[in-house]
Amino acid sequence: MFENVREDWVAHDCNWTRHGFWALVIYRFGRWRYGIQSRPLRMPLSLVYKLLKFGADSLLGIEIPCETVIGKRFTIEHTGAIVISGDAVFGDDCIIRQGVTVGLRNRTRRGSPRVGSRVDIGAGAKLLGDIRIGDDVAIGANAVVLCDVPARSIAVGVPAVVKARRL
Repeated sequence: MFENVREDWVAHDCNWTRHGFWALVIYRFGRWRYGIQSRPLRMPLSLVYKLLKFGADSLLGIEIPCETVIGKRFTIEHTGAIVISGDAVFGDDCIIRQGVTVGLRNRTRRGSPRVGSRVDIGAGAKLLGDIRIGDDVAIGANAVVLCDVPARSIAVGVPAVVKARRL
């Protein structure tokens, strides 16, 4: 947990006022407490996590359940209206911005996006359903991604159109 928090700190420019950093600290704490085998010790930590998560959801506008899998150096550039499903998976070095939703397409169909490493997700983008986003992908602002996006591509528009990315 502490190594991930240290890397998140650096990814957020070593700035303790970045709301995204604090949301990730709460997320990492929630994941860490699962590793405590002793139920009597884990229970008060779970209560602390639930109170902190409620604060992050309410005050920061960032909803990241501890069931989500997030890689190293995850960066939340701007906060507000960020919702990530507990089924979602992110690789390393991903960046998201305000208004991003990563989750189920609808409540009757299970499956959330699996996002590769070094993915840059623009403001207001929606990634929905059981889809795969490859490594080194850029998702444009306000894009609605409903299909797989191969590595080294860009997805823009509503619904998103996938194009080759010039690196």
